[in-house]
Amino acid sequence: MRDLAGVEESIADRYERIRPWLNERQRRVWLGNEALALGYGGIKAVAEATGVHPDTVAKGREEVDSGEEPGERVRGPGAGRKGAAERDPGLEEALFALVRPATRGDPESPLIWTSASTVNLARALTEAGRPVSATTVGEILKGAGYSLQASAKTIEGRQHPDRDGQFKYISAQIGEHLAAGDPVVSVDTKKKENVGNFKNGGREWRPAGDPVKVNDHDFPDKELGKAIPYGVCDVGASSGWVSVGTDHDTAQFAVQTIRTWWDKAGKAAYPGTGRLLVCADAGGANGYRTRLWKTGLAAFAAEAGITVTVCHLPPGTSKWNKIEHRLFSHISMNWRGRPLTSHEVIVNTIAATTTATGLTVHAELGTGSYPKGIKVKDAELKKVPLTKHKFHGEWNYSIAPSRDTPGNTS
Repeated sequence: MRDLAGVEESIADRYERIRPWLNERQRRVWLGNEALALGYGGIKAVAEATGVHPDTVAKGREEVDSGEEPGERVRGPGAGRKGAAERDPGLEEALFALVRPATRGDPESPLIWTSASTVNLARALTEAGRPVSATTVGEILKGAGYSLQASAKTIEGRQHPDRDGQFKYISAQIGEHLAAGDPVVSVDTKKKENVGNFKNGGREWRPAGDPVKVNDHDFPDKELGKAIPYGVCDVGASSGWVSVGTDHDTAQFAVQTIRTWWDKAGKAAYPGTGRLLVCADAGGANGYRTRLWKTGLAAFAAEAGITVTVCHLPPGTSKWNKIEHRLFSHISMNWRGRPLTSHEVIVNTIAATTTATGLTVHAELGTGSYPKGIKVKDAELKKVPLTKHKFHGEWNYSIAPSRDTPGNTS
């Protein structure tokens, strides 16, 4: 009998060197070719030298010996271990039942108090007698057209009966002011941001394997604090003005930003105008019930010598504020994936925001102090030269530079 010890050792050495470079079919064919070269007893010798099952070596020898051109498949049709769904025909239906929206609210659902992650889904199925891995669950869901989804804020709360009427009224006011060449601004506070080396949502292109290193926690830095961007969007000019506050988001801060925009940009852009239309949300620092907002605007109107007309969006409709889409969304896209390490970085990043349609943004740091809790007494509020409009006067009103100047009573 032929001594194959030396041959097997040589085959083992060659196999170890080449194995990492071969896929499953290539390894099988290589082993089969070695067995074919050895002739009788070659399958057993190759199998013992490499630790591969003899059936695999035999299959490789058959493929080499057949003389057929190799196809694209690594395995033959039907080869390999059956998938979990094939082994358990009811697995897919059981999985889909868990992730259907109607089922999630069922008190009998095992997922009623947990998220529908692949790990939790696999655990629920295994406990129900259908053992499956989280990886397999993900593959089945992807194959059925499922994908990871975040909650979408689309269901609105109870609507005010005059909601649509208020939007039409605002639109008419905007059209009338723009047609007359008078300024129209949309104002609001952008989401407050922690200042420091923190993770910021979104991604940006960088060299592979070189992500920006940020803190592993999001606890606010006591020294750096927060950034409070309050914006003024000039609707007619497609320009924005943002004051990045460092103190509190108050009505005083909101009015001061409008005053700064007017003194540094608005007055020059609209020379000779006698009025300004401000569109604002129903709540927050510039809400229609905020007394400090109205007394602050009265002081600004007197200083600027113009009538300030305010139209508030109906309650619960802040996402329709023009500044959200025309200014804030572009700022968020510009700083995505970038840690906001200082107030200077925030100001400069906001100021660098532009769009293909011509949006320009000016930003500056607002270092003023705006304490919370300032009360406006009834007597002080009565001094405000405010004239309510006939349609929802609580939402629509004009503040004259003085009581001698008639307000807009449209």
